[in-house]
Amino acid sequence: MQRYYSLDVFRGATVCLMILVNNPGSWSFIYPPLRHAPWHGCTPTDLVFPFFLFAVGNALSFVMPKMEALPTGQAVAKIGKRGALIFGIGLLLNWYPFVQWHDDQLITKSLENLRIFGVLQRIGIVYSLAALVLYFFKTRGATYIAMLILIGYWLITRFGGYAAADGSIDPYSLEGFWGTHLDRTLLGENHLYHGEGVAFDPEGIASTLPAIAQVIFGFLVGQYIQLKGKTESMVANLFVSGLVLWIAGMAWGLEFPINKKIWSSSYTLYTSGLATMLLAALIQLIEFRNWNGTWSRFFAVFGKNPLFIFVMSALVPKTLALVRIADGVNADGSVKYLSPLSWFYQHICAPVSSKPENGSLLYAVIFISVFWAMAWWLDKRKIYIKV
Repeated sequence: MQRYYSLDVFRGATVCLMILVNNPGSWSFIYPPLRHAPWHGCTPTDLVFPFFLFAVGNALSFVMPKMEALPTGQAVAKIGKRGALIFGIGLLLNWYPFVQWHDDQLITKSLENLRIFGVLQRIGIVYSLAALVLYFFKTRGATYIAMLILIGYWLITRFGGYAAADGSIDPYSLEGFWGTHLDRTLLGENHLYHGEGVAFDPEGIASTLPAIAQVIFGFLVGQYIQLKGKTESMVANLFVSGLVLWIAGMAWGLEFPINKKIWSSSYTLYTSGLATMLLAALIQLIEFRNWNGTWSRFFAVFGKNPLFIFVMSALVPKTLALVRIADGVNADGSVKYLSPLSWFYQHICAPVSSKPENGSLLYAVIFISVFWAMAWWLDKRKIYIKV
C-alpha cells in the first residue's frame, strides 16, 4: 500500500488550526477569520472541524480492510471500544480538573452542570457510526446511506421547526431548530453548552447525524486515492469531484443555509468539497512536485499524534488554571489572581502591540509552537500514541 505524506500534512494542519482557534490570548480580541460565523455562513475557522472529520474518514479507509478481515463480533467490539474511549476522554476533559477555586479554597466541580457533548465526543460517535455503516454496508451502501442522512436531516429540519414567541417559524434559527429542543429534552439545559447565551449545543445529538456523512465522504476519497494510486488522473478527478461537492453545497445552501452550528447538509457538502480540493492540491504539490519543505514537515508532525496533541492542548491550560499568581487588586480591594497562561498573555503578549488582536494572536502562535515542540519530540523518538 502506497504511503501518502500529503495525508499526514492535511491531518496535521487541521489539528494545528483546531488548537490555534481554540486558544487565543483573549476571546475579546480575535481577527474575524479566526472567529466562527455568528450563525449562518462559513469562516476559515468553520472549516477546521469538518476537515478533521474528513481526515478521520481518510484514515479509516486505510484500516477498514483489516477491520473487514476480523470476525463481526470482534470488529464491532473494536470499533465500539475506540469510539467509547474517545467519547470518554472528551467527557472527562469537560469535567477536568474536577476541582475549581471558590473564594480562597478549592471545591469539587459539580456534575450537575457537566456538559455531555463536545468536539472529542462528536469524533468518537461519528467515527463509530461511520465505521459500522462502512463495515456492514460496504462502500456503495455507505454512499447511499450518507446521502439519505443528508436529505433526511434536511427534511426533518425543514418541516420539524419550532415556533417562536410571535408564532413565526424559522426552522434554521437557534430556537426554531428541532435539535435545540431535542438536546434540552434528553440532556437537560444544565448539560449543554451555553456559549450562545442560551442552552444550545453545537455538538448536540441532531447535528451529529450529518457529521457521520462527513466521515463517510472522507473515507470515499481516501479509498479512491488508494485504488487509483499516484496518478495525474487521480488528482484531476479528485479536484473535479471536490468542485462538484462544493458547488452542490452552495446551491443547497440557498434553501438549507450553510451553518456549522447545526451542521447543515449544505455545510457538509460545502466543506467536504473544499477538503477534497485542498487534499488534491496537497497531493499534487507534495507527491508529484516534491514540495516537502519546512512547511509540510511542520504540519506533518501534528498529524502523527493528532488526538493526543489535541487532548494535551486542552489538558495543560486546564491544569495550569489551578495555579494562581497574585497580580494586583480588584476594584473591591480583594487580591486579583491570574493563571500562569493569563499572566503570560497580559504581561508578555498583550503589550507587544497597541492593537490587542496582535497580542492575542501572538499568544496563540506561541501556544501552538509549544505543542508543535511536543509533537516533534514524540515523532523524533517514534512515539505514536494511538487511541
